[in-house]
Amino acid sequence: MLKNHPKGLMILFFTEMWERFGFYILMAVFVLYMDKQFGWDDSKKGDFYGIFLGAVYFIPILGGYIGDRVLNRVTTIKLGAVFMFFGYVALALSALERLYLFYLGLALVAFGTGIFKANVSVIVGTLYREKSQLKDAGYNIFYMGINIGAALAPLAATVISIQFESYN
Repeated sequence: MLKNHPKGLMILFFTEMWERFGFYILMAVFVLYMDKQFGWDDSKKGDFYGIFLGAVYFIPILGGYIGDRVLNRVTTIKLGAVFMFFGYVALALSALERLYLFYLGLALVAFGTGIFKANVSVIVGTLYREKSQLKDAGYNIFYMGINIGAALAPLAATVISIQFESYN
């Protein structure tokens, strides 16, 4: 199946798989965490959920611009990964008495995800020669990585929650 595909495809497959794993594990516990750790009402939780998700889906416009015109795609992906890393760390350290870390973590994850996502998919296409017969199959393999990460995340969140009786 992978015999004739570029070697970089598997790197992008696993990179995107783990990015989606991190994102969807966050999405699986996001509202539950705000409820359990902060005791917020449904309206406030919904506001934060909506703002965060909106940012994640609109920031890729900026991410595409940064990857195409300001830096380059690879540098932008690495920068996005760094922002996401520090965002997840800030979220993990957040608590009611350290609410600023929650806000900072959400902003860093949203920005990192936005600039990351806009550029990874484009790089998959650049791995193949013009009009390559394998390009569609390459994207299918790449998207399997997205789906695997998204499918494993809620399962992992459930196991972690049961094991540690906590979401952080």
